[in-house]
Parts: sequence; structure tokens; C-alpha cells
Amino acid sequence: MIARRTAIKNDLFAGDRRAEKVDALGDPLRKIEAVVDFPALAQAVERVAPRPEQPKGGRPPYPTEVMVRILVVKRLHGLSDEQTEFQLLDRRSFQRFCGLEHSLNIPDRTTIWNFENRLGVAGVEALFTELDRQIRAHGLEARAGQIVDATWVPAPKQHFTREEKEILEQNAVPADWKPAKRRQKDLDASGTRKHGKSHHGYKFTVSVDCKHKFIRTWVAATARVHDSQHLETALDEWNSSAEIYADKGYVGAEREERLREQGYRPQIQRKAKRGKTLSACQERRNRRIARIRARVEHVFAAITQWGGKRIRTIGQTRATFAMGMMVVVYNMRRLALLGA
Repeated sequence: MIARRTAIKNDLFAGDRRAEKVDALGDPLRKIEAVVDFPALAQAVERVAPRPEQPKGGRPPYPTEVMVRILVVKRLHGLSDEQTEFQLLDRRSFQRFCGLEHSLNIPDRTTIWNFENRLGVAGVEALFTELDRQIRAHGLEARAGQIVDATWVPAPKQHFTREEKEILEQNAVPADWKPAKRRQKDLDASGTRKHGKSHHGYKFTVSVDCKHKFIRTWVAATARVHDSQHLETALDEWNSSAEIYADKGYVGAEREERLREQGYRPQIQRKAKRGKTLSACQERRNRRIARIRARVEHVFAAITQWGGKRIRTIGQTRATFAMGMMVVVYNMRRLALLGA
């Protein structure tokens, strides 16, 4: 009987040939690696969150640069700590990017969790600042004005009884909650409604430069805080233009006057008052601003596309860390896309 032909061919060098094909197709991680100075990022982390001293005979820690790369992979693909560990064991492109291709040991989920705790908000801010310095060093300065906007960041919904809600509203904790249950309750995330829809989680405000669409500043807060409260906090003072673009949620005569006193030129869309429609001139102005302001929606869409706009953590501190990593990874991808 003649054996049936098959396209499968065994080869000792099959792994190397697949790696070459991945490079030919365009590995996104290689593109990021080509434009980002990861040793400099690791040094920035070491300055604010140095590695803890290890007792004699203890297992030596993984290099900071390796762990920073792992966090980039995790956020870029929207992975949990468990899935990050699995993918590092399974995917060669991840191993190569993280410098673990020939390593016998791979960081497990606990190691990744502990490294995130070591970094904290100060660590992610150090990463953001150093990456922003690298972006500017490539000649990509903030130009043509800035767009300020906020977006929802969903968090796991919490379920409380009516009695528990009444106690929590008084900034107290129910007496029957054991420590294990308290750790699983996110008391920082909040709910709100907008356009008839309920949202639970946090709010994320960014300032994006109109020229290159990099996130230049960011602010994390709970969902109950109104968008307009963070406009002035989120402004990037280094933008070459004084133009500030924002939607109708940021309307406010006093706020706009303060911005003008500081040298800014606010371009905020007008909002119709109750019982009165906008004039034709105001409608044209809104459309002109909308064409420019729409660029910030591209940023949020890019983050959402790879599962970045969702957090799996509990508490404001870890939520802020997660949102900071969203910014860092988005700016890395944007830098790679521009091919600086």
C-alpha cells in the first residue's frame, strides 16, 4: 500500500526556520525592541525601586530588565499572571524578547506579582518618564497642541447587601467581614451612569499631542469623579502649541478664563443650554474641533484592541499601576509604529 503524501516534514532546524519566518512577517516585539532602550528603563526602575537584598544562599533574583520586558508582554497581550507564565514557557517570540530563550528557569506567576508590587506607582511613573525622554530624544516633541479626554476602565463588579452599603457609605467596614473577604472587596472602584449606561471601575484621563499621538500626561481616578476635574492636572506644559482641545464635558467659563490667564488657548466644544440650540457658528466650531479631537479616540481604541482597557486588580493603587502600564506600552507601540 502506497503511503499518502503529507505536507508535514520533520526537521532538526524547524524552530530556527519558524523564527526566521516570524521575523520576515514582522514580529511586533522586535520592532519595539529596536526603538526602546530597555537597559535605561531598568536603570530608572532601580533608582526608585531597587532590588531587595537577598540573604546568603537565597535564590538570586531575575534581572530588572528581564522583568520589565515581561510586564510589557503581559500588558501588550492583556494576559493574567498565570497566562503570562504559560506563554513564556510556550511562545518562543516571548522568550526571545524577554532574554529567556536559552534559560532553564522562567519567572512564575508569583515572581511577576512580586515584581509589580516592588515597582508600585512610583516604578511605573519612572518607566513613563524615562520612555518619554527617549521619545523626545528621537525628535518626537509634543507639537500642534494637545487633546485632553477621559475614558472608563472597567473593573470587576462588587456585590454588597443593603446593610453593607449603608456601613460602607460611612467609611466603615462591616464587622462580620473576615480579612480574607476584605482583601477581595474593591472599595475604591465606583459606579456611575452616562448616556443611560452604568459603568463600574475607574476613570483614566490623558493628554495626547496632536502631532504624534503620544500620551504625554495621564491621571487615574475613580469613576465617580467628573471628567472636567482633571483637565488642568492633565495638561502637558511642554507642548509647543497653546491649543487645548476637549469635548463638551469640559465646558466652563471660569475654567477657560483660568487657562487663558496661563497662556493657553482653549478649544472646547460648546454645549447647548436647556431650551436653546447652538447657533450655526457654534455648530461649525464644534465640527472643526471634533475633527482634531477625534485623534484621542484612536489612542483609546488602540489600547482597547489588545485588551488593555480592563483591569483584574483590586484597589486604587494597583489600578493606577495597571493604567500606567497601559500608557507605557501604548507609547512603545506608537514609537515602533513611527519607526523612530
